[in-house]
Amino acid sequence: MKQLHWNKLFAFSLTFLLLISGCSSSTGTKNSSSQETNKEALSQPKSGGELTYALATSPDSLDPARSGLAVAVRAFRTIFDSLVVQATDNSIKPWLATEWTVSDDGKSYTFKLRNDVKFQDGTPFNAAAVKYSFDRILDPKTQARNAVALLKPYQSSEVIDDYTIKINLATPSASFLSNLSQAMLGIVSPTAAEKYGDQFGKNPVGTGPFKFVSWSENADIVVGKNNDYKWGPSNVENKESPYLDKITFKIIPEEATRIGSVQSGQVLAAETVPPQNIASLKNDPKTQLLKVNTIGLPYTLFFNQRKEPWKNVKVRQAVQLAVDVDSIVKTLYLGTYERSWSPITPGILGYDKALEGETKANIKKANQILDELGYKKGSDGIRVKDGKPFTLNYVDGTPNREKRNDIAVIVQQQLKKIGIKVEINITKDVATVIYKNADYDLYGNSQVNSDPNALSAIYHTRTAAEEAVFKGLTGGSDPELDQWLEQGTVELDPAKREDIYKKVQQKIIKDAWIIPVYVFPYTVAASKEVKGITFDSLGYPLFNDANIEK
Repeated sequence: MKQLHWNKLFAFSLTFLLLISGCSSSTGTKNSSSQETNKEALSQPKSGGELTYALATSPDSLDPARSGLAVAVRAFRTIFDSLVVQATDNSIKPWLATEWTVSDDGKSYTFKLRNDVKFQDGTPFNAAAVKYSFDRILDPKTQARNAVALLKPYQSSEVIDDYTIKINLATPSASFLSNLSQAMLGIVSPTAAEKYGDQFGKNPVGTGPFKFVSWSENADIVVGKNNDYKWGPSNVENKESPYLDKITFKIIPEEATRIGSVQSGQVLAAETVPPQNIASLKNDPKTQLLKVNTIGLPYTLFFNQRKEPWKNVKVRQAVQLAVDVDSIVKTLYLGTYERSWSPITPGILGYDKALEGETKANIKKANQILDELGYKKGSDGIRVKDGKPFTLNYVDGTPNREKRNDIAVIVQQQLKKIGIKVEINITKDVATVIYKNADYDLYGNSQVNSDPNALSAIYHTRTAAEEAVFKGLTGGSDPELDQWLEQGTVELDPAKREDIYKKVQQKIIKDAWIIPVYVFPYTVAASKEVKGITFDSLGYPLFNDANIEK
């Protein structure tokens, strides 16, 4: 086995990962500028007090294995720690693991763990807890969500001693360490997970700086200071227990109410500032605006290729040509959001800048394609084929986060121009409609992630067994795409990985699997009393250094 210190290991296989754009030597969108806004707080932090922080939607679960929502991570990142942390320079550094070695074939990692950590319920943190956490993700009874894709190609783990664990992979993985840094692979208390079972998401226990206090459905989530905490990661200044006594995450879906609550002093901070409020908040002497572009998969409209006519690439291309994304982004986001062109965001390894400007709305060509396919316009302007009107079932979730419901309305208007009737289905139960029943033609979603390997979970052909448990987006299948995605997972050469993922992006856009829409900027409006909120490398807020200065 080859001994590598963490920074040498990173140089070996991971210097090319995560938040640098395109290639490892170029500079992507970083969040350091956002953190400068309240950096002065780190010099003289105040202890005590409660931070009220408004979330735009309610988390689905506080169990990192079972959650599929970014909003949930914002809450449970306070509760759970990870084995490693991604630093602002994109290197991978120790956290709950102090060091690690990698086997010559890249398929085994042996981690040395801290011996001074305990879970918030008093359970000791050790190698057995790490093994339990990862094995639990793969256990079908857990019904894990995004964590499954992040953990792949994990196969098994062996407890060498109390503070040493060997993790075995089915194949080498260029994204494995960066994935381990993500909150959805946070380490859970085996005692609590066994005690609460399916209800662990309502009773979460980790090793983090804050411990769970309460969750009032659709109202608020409260976490309190973990006084025993003393193992903070390198991306925060305060490595010990937090300055705040507690954080109350208020769930306020209505945009005007959420931002108004900050301006009126009812809450101290609120996420997801609407574009129309950004200018006024910048000029508000009592308020500060924090902003960082998230990294991963942009907000994207996915065709459901399990159904006709979406198995036909030409039909998808016609819709792709009819949707005027430029108009959508300019109309709804007033220059505050960037248009997306690719299945991944700028800042991810291999992002193909050549795609920018390549896809443009062309109603004439879209109509021509549908004419050639035999879809004839009726007297009402709606196309008909084989006696059936051309309808499209557009599904979106509620509440109207990031104006996504408004996108649906604009797409409805735009597709009417080519004779497609769009039926908009706004649902509270996206999990059932999309991921259990796949009852949609077009559906939009985004994902925070650190590596282009995230594309595999969505665009690689899914097995029948995978579909039975959790239906992925697209439902498409392409052997060539599968081959490239598999190569990208195991390829350790950064230049070769870039080339692979550029081919992946080009094929996905050319074959109209999706319509990329926007890159989401995570924005926070906060009272100027609030100091020390920073962001991790993915754009999630960190509260280790947060404090309130009256």
